[in-house]
Amino acid sequence: MAAGVYENPAGNRELRAAIARHIGISRSVSGSPDDVIVTNGTQQALDIIARVLLEPGDVVAMEDPGYQPPKDLFRALGTRVIGVPVDSEGLVVEALPAEARAVYVTPSHQYPLGVAMSLSRRRALLAWAERNNAVVVEDDYDSEFRFGGRPLEPLQTLDTTGRVVYVGTFSKTLLPTLRLGFMVVPPSLQEAAQKAKFVTDWHTATITQSALAWFIDEGAFARHIRKVSRTYSERHEALTAAIKSNFGDYLDLIPSSTGLHIAAYARRASVDHIDAIASRAFDLGVAIQRLSAFQVDRKPPAGIILGYGAIETARIAEGLRRLRSCFDECVSRRPKAA
Repeated sequence: MAAGVYENPAGNRELRAAIARHIGISRSVSGSPDDVIVTNGTQQALDIIARVLLEPGDVVAMEDPGYQPPKDLFRALGTRVIGVPVDSEGLVVEALPAEARAVYVTPSHQYPLGVAMSLSRRRALLAWAERNNAVVVEDDYDSEFRFGGRPLEPLQTLDTTGRVVYVGTFSKTLLPTLRLGFMVVPPSLQEAAQKAKFVTDWHTATITQSALAWFIDEGAFARHIRKVSRTYSERHEALTAAIKSNFGDYLDLIPSSTGLHIAAYARRASVDHIDAIASRAFDLGVAIQRLSAFQVDRKPPAGIILGYGAIETARIAEGLRRLRSCFDECVSRRPKAA
């Protein structure tokens, strides 16, 4: 494609081919370049899916607690979003509303809890979608970073009926500011999805697409992933070990071996305590997220989320020391005697 010429709405052909090869190797996702549509991040991919498949009043089911931007997007488009509980095996399929037209899930590394959806639960979800004539939107936002265990097959790979739309992003592997994502679309939806992309913004920035295609094809992207994975693995190990050893009286760590964040339930702190801890930690230069901020329909237990993508490994210990002081101050203090 010559510089200065409008691009195919689906994206640069070289980049779509590079993405198809990359996710085939790194994530076992099956798809050709024709199945790939380049988007401006995950949020646009979800917007396209909603424009193609949903109408105002339709029901969208999503994990509860869950990632908030999709909830806001679906509701802004007039759909009814229903939260579905998550346990140690991921989304509870038995709790899905029968009227749902779409299910949005993060099965490889549930956001925010961090659990992985079990294979039996994945199969049950696909069977449910077929019975109820629904589409499954699989958001695989950070599974390149796996620090242990055998990765489970994506829903997209297990799908035999063309009901899964697979969504990926370069926000975690490169930079959120690139606003580059992609979707792998079943053949039955390709034409409609490309038309929706066209009427939305015609195409994603061509120069960025060309640069990323070169970066992947030259092997630089794979080398980058290997390099940063070692760093993230060190941070993950340091953070999880410290939480287990130094916060055992305050936190129950939720097991996770993927991605750039961990989550923990509070043992005895209330949601109000966690709000106070988060505020005090922010004053001390420590950023944490509250599980309660990810509520869809039901209030989740008190807990925190700790991201380690942007903190230097050497600074984790000091950050946790400050966080520990916040817990001691906000949870352990006793009311003054009258």
